[in-house]
Amino acid sequence: MISNFFIAGTDTNVGKTLIAGALLNYLNNLGKKTLAFKPVSTGCQEISDELRNQDAVGLAAIASLKIPYPEINPVAFKEPIAPHIAAEKLGTKITLTHLIEDYNKSKNYSSDHVIVEGAGGWRVPINNKQYMSDFVKVANIPVILVVGMRLGCINHGLLTYEAIQKDGIKLAGWVANIIDPKMLVVEENIVCLKNRINAPLLGTVPYNKNINFKKASEYLDFSIVIPAEAGI
Repeated sequence: MISNFFIAGTDTNVGKTLIAGALLNYLNNLGKKTLAFKPVSTGCQEISDELRNQDAVGLAAIASLKIPYPEINPVAFKEPIAPHIAAEKLGTKITLTHLIEDYNKSKNYSSDHVIVEGAGGWRVPINNKQYMSDFVKVANIPVILVVGMRLGCINHGLLTYEAIQKDGIKLAGWVANIIDPKMLVVEENIVCLKNRINAPLLGTVPYNKNINFKKASEYLDFSIVIPAEAGI
């Protein structure tokens, strides 16, 4: 049975955190021990002399296992810019080796599932030579892709899907998350993607600016990737 998942998005602000939280909620309801992990974040706030990312804090709150924040989000930057640029501005460097070492620390907590949220889209650089997608390849984590449903989503969705395939990574499923309430022909766009993405559609989350993890999970069928009987 697959235990860990990487939540990727077609872009930034497409609902990765929402879907990651919904998956954690589903696993918690199965009685599973869950951890959240966000290897890299930007746009953080300084709280008690520590940079914290709002998305990472939200996922940490819903995960059933509580661990120190730096182990959930080991690389954090204040400015809301690309991670490798944020690192360069501070005279530091994000390395794939360190991200993998941080991810492997989750094994110390005997969790059943680790849900990893990416940063931005699939090809976000972490330094001048490597990308967040390289982390997924080395960690060998199957992906759940969140497609932000708005004008241009077919192109963004298919290009991301093709990149995941090219990288030799398993796409466990994808989610259609409606982020533009005025988007036209939504169903036609979803059908177009379904016909071209060789992975199950886990569900469509309707637009709701106040939606939370629990409510989002009601629109998604995570039993496709983790059967409910696995929690019995």
